Amino acid sequence: MFVEEKTTKPTEMLEGKALLDKARSLSNRPEDQIARACGYVGPSGRLLKKSFYRALVEAKGYKLPSQSGGGSGTKGRQAEFRTKVHGNGNLLIGNAYTRRMGLEPGQEFKIEIHKETGSIWLLPLEGDGGTKEAL
Repeated sequence: MFVEEKTTKPTEMLEGKALLDKARSLSNRPEDQIARACGYVGPSGRLLKKSFYRALVEAKGYKLPSQSGGGSGTKGRQAEFRTKVHGNGNLLIGNAYTRRMGLEPGQEFKIEIHKETGSIWLLPLEGDGGTKEAL
């Protein structure tokens, strides 16, 4: 039976030789415990496995390309400029786009379809700022 030993968490994430030494000394433990003991825990207590594994690889001397998804220092999930019609016939634009367009909850629009291109135009109704420009 395995009994977990209480260890104090380092205040920062170990890197380089210190990380390798600590991981080596705990090599008989489960990976999650090694990562926690090396300080790879987020503010909410969530284990930062990807950061831990990247740090281990870099400590071994391998250069990794810069991170493109997830993790600290990145933008997170990016909006994709595409959508699809749902089974009920609705077409969802999404929060990322309404925010980018400066739209506010409760704003109303007239929807027009441009005859030549098939483009969908959103025309603010008069009560929403008085502008008639297509968005």
